[in-house]
Amino acid sequence: MPTFCAPDGTRLAYRETGHGTPLVCVPGGPADSAYLGDLGGLSTHRRLIVLDLRGTGRSELPEDPATYRCDRLVDDVEALRAHLALPGIDLLGHSAGANIVTQYAARHPARVGRLALVAPGSRAVGIAATGEERRALAHSRKDEPWFPAAYAALEAITRGEGGDWDAVAPFFYGRWDDATARHHADSRPANDEAATRFGAEGAFTPEVTRAALATLPAPVLLLAGEFDLNSPPAPTAEFAGLFPDATLVVQHGAAHFPWLDDADQFVAAVERFLG
Repeated sequence: MPTFCAPDGTRLAYRETGHGTPLVCVPGGPADSAYLGDLGGLSTHRRLIVLDLRGTGRSELPEDPATYRCDRLVDDVEALRAHLALPGIDLLGHSAGANIVTQYAARHPARVGRLALVAPGSRAVGIAATGEERRALAHSRKDEPWFPAAYAALEAITRGEGGDWDAVAPFFYGRWDDATARHHADSRPANDEAATRFGAEGAFTPEVTRAALATLPAPVLLLAGEFDLNSPPAPTAEFAGLFPDATLVVQHGAAHFPWLDDADQFVAAVERFLG
């Protein structure tokens, strides 16, 4: 697995799959990037360069834990671009990774060719889903056999009573079967410190980021899953409104991992945007 050196000396890993024009992919979590796979076969159209965020996957733990903060991770993406000797990059960010690539685009607008935000986290721009939106999406799946147990666990978590996160996992997939259950079981979270420090004070400056995005020259795709409790369609549509040139796609029947729910639909939408 190839590696490169971040500005602070931490050695970071990435993997490459497929052929064609490079697409730098930044995972969410922070979590082991293996959960992205090849994004449902997107690698048949693009050379995917998938970054292991510091402290996850095969990337080293940093000496300074403060560098886990989201805005600090932008420097790692820029270091990867420089390592690849690319004058500019197309970027894809999933979930919390969208916060990283969004801040990258705000800071380095001339370096971004096209920007794809998949099931995007939106803390970087100060947009949040409401409890009512999440509850309505959850209830839209009340006829699923797993719903009663999953909803009870979700309510307990929402009330701050703790809860079984594994029990709510079906809500994050457009379908819940053996394949998606395996994906959930195999998805490895980051070390606790990386997850805790990601959103530490100073990680997000929404007003500054929004102002920069208002003049971003790059085209942007925002792809939401119809049933995604984490990144619902309504706040994702609000997010899209921040860009001068944005395309919003709501993938029917999908949740937080749309390439698993319908790979053909997902790849067609992303490849159509990337051209």
